[in-house]
Formats: sequence, structure tokens, C-alpha cells
Amino acid sequence: MAGGAGAMAPLPDFFFDRDAAALARDLLGKVIRRRLGSLWLSARIIETEAYYRIEKGSHASLGYTHKRRALFMDGGTIYMYYARGGDSLNFSAHGPGNAVLIKSAYPWLDAVSGEASLAAMQALNPDARGQARPREKLCAGQTLLCRALDLKVPQWDARGFDPDQFFVQDAGQPVPRILRTTRLGIPAGRDEHLPYRFVDPAYAAFCTRNPLRRGQQAGRDYDWIDRRGRVVPG
Repeated sequence: MAGGAGAMAPLPDFFFDRDAAALARDLLGKVIRRRLGSLWLSARIIETEAYYRIEKGSHASLGYTHKRRALFMDGGTIYMYYARGGDSLNFSAHGPGNAVLIKSAYPWLDAVSGEASLAAMQALNPDARGQARPREKLCAGQTLLCRALDLKVPQWDARGFDPDQFFVQDAGQPVPRILRTTRLGIPAGRDEHLPYRFVDPAYAAFCTRNPLRRGQQAGRDYDWIDRRGRVVPG
């Protein structure tokens, strides 16, 4: 692989074949790797949402269609769709119809992905004026993330990971305490109350909506949990 990526170990398939909420928690801190030419574009996952077929907020609750087929495939299948005109990235979990949405990430720099990779991500995802987005805003939302990593629905939907092009890696950055809250953008009456959104607190200010913003209260608006989903002191 180019750029020293041969030393990177993709997460095995069985990592994804788990309960959706458990997978959503454990994906925090993992690094998405995407090859673009000779560069590896990388982003640390900082915000996820779990979805289940049996609840009304999920696409799978609407039933099987060819477009949604990835949701009913083995854990770790890539499910992509268009959200507000942009591409959106999901991974199937254990059980037909269950999945995790990658809500936002933070550009990751290391020996494999350096400043040239960051510059390429900024070129792929400029702001409304055509200027380079600040690093902290580059992947702060599901469509911004896909744009910065050049992930497209036609290319990746219903596919598995490709260790030469696109995969998720454990970069040794576990998140021991997690913020748990309700998902974003769920219409009223479609299980909008379910606490299936998970945020890395170290990067809370850079996710889609900061659970720790002014006016939010622990125990009412969000909970502190550990990686097993147990509530812990804040």
C-alpha cells in the first residue's frame, strides 16, 4: 500500500457484527482511512448514532428495498445514502436492519496521513466562499465528512471495506467515557427520544451539535456512560 499503509490493520469483520449501540460506542476513537491517489486521507470518529430496524427512526423500519439492502447484509457492510443533497456514511451492525451512522469526525494526522493529506481534504471540502475550512470544521457533520474523504454513494453503497482503498482502523485511541444523548433530525413521533447518539467528549465542540453547550444538563439532556453503556459520574 502507498504511504506506509501496509502497517495499518483494518478492523476485522467481526468487530462490526455486534449490537448497534455497542458498535456505535466502540467506533468512537477509531480512524477512517481513505486512499486518494498516493495519499491516505484520515479522520478520527467523534460522533455516531445507532439505529435498529424495530424502531421508527431507522431507514430499515420502512422495510427492505434494493436501495436499503446494505442494512440487511452482514455486519460491516457499507450503507450510503443522500442526506440533504450530500453523501452519508453508515455501517451495518449485527442483525438485519441495524446500523451505525458516522455523524462526524476530526481530521487525523500521523505518519501515514500528514499535512498533504489534510490539504487534500480541505481542497475536496471548501467552505461556501471556496476557502479552506478550518481543520475543526472539516468533518463536523455527516455530509461534510464524506465530502472531505471523497466517499460517494455510487462507489461504496452495499460494499465491504477495501484494505487498499477504504477501511476503519484501531489507532489505539480508546474513549473510556462517552456522552450519550438523543439522535439529531428524527421527526416527532419516530422514536426521537431514544438515547442512541454517542459523542467523544474530548471532541464535543467539533461534532454536529455539542451536547455540552450552554444550557445542557447532565441527567436531563445527556448522560455520561462507559464503553459498556453503563451510566458513570460526570
